[in-house]
Parts: sequence; C-alpha cells; structure tokens
Amino acid sequence: MFANSLTTQTSDPQDTAKIAMRLGQLLSSGDVILLSGDIGTGKTHFARHLIQSLQTVPEDVPSPSFTLVQTYQTQSGEIWHADLYRISTPGEIEELGLSDAFETSICLIEWPDRMGDAVPSDALFLHFDLGEDESARQTTFKWNPDHWAKILKIAAE
Repeated sequence: MFANSLTTQTSDPQDTAKIAMRLGQLLSSGDVILLSGDIGTGKTHFARHLIQSLQTVPEDVPSPSFTLVQTYQTQSGEIWHADLYRISTPGEIEELGLSDAFETSICLIEWPDRMGDAVPSDALFLHFDLGEDESARQTTFKWNPDHWAKILKIAAE
C-alpha cells in the first residue's frame, strides 16, 4: 500500500517531541498525518508537541478523546486534531467535517483505522510502538507522495 517507509527509535518522550516539533515546522495546509498505535504509545504526545511548535504562544493541547476534534489557529494555518477511537462508522467522518479539513487545514488523526475508505491517499502514516524500555518508542513513517520524502528528509536532520 505504501511505496516508502522510515523507522525511527527514540529513547524518551523528549526525543519523540523533538521529531514532532521539527516535522510541524515543515507542514502546510492540506497535509494530513495519521497516527496509529496502541493506547499509551505516544500518539497524543506527538500531536501535542507538533501543535505547540506551531503556536505563537504554546497552549494546553488536550487529547480530543471526548470532543473527537479540537482545532487550533497557528502561524501555519488551522490545525485539526481528531481522535476517532469512539467513531463507530466511517460515515461519521463526514459529519465531523474532516473531509473538508483535509483540503484546507493541517490534520492530525488518531485511530485512522476507523476511517475506512475516507483515508486520504496522500496522507503521512505514523505507527507508534513501545520500545525496548519503558520510555523508548519506535515510530514507523509510511507514505506515497514524494512530498513527504522531502519533508521527512529535512525533519530527520
């Protein structure tokens, strides 16, 4: 399904946050990032630091587990942070307005497996796994468009 992949290892939450902040600086409207992994592997931690890196004055970024979607105005445009864990059908994606946001905003989507066929083909997919020790993580990035290869090369520097 994906033509390209890259796996990174981080030793602690601060390393994961650094990757998120570097990536955030390279995003623009229309970029969609899909965050998957078991509960507690770092999806929200990653999203929180990415969002805060784009805010003029970093604010609290809560998990959207109960609200389903949180939006933020940033220097790079609007960011939609969605947690689809409680979504039961892909049709609910349309009700949330995510389809329109995919084209006009930066979107961070947790639990993208709930989206069915609504997953944008040009999205960047991140999968988080626990690492060898308690605070370590392994993150696998997968993508198709060349757009992401250029961004990830810069973010990894």
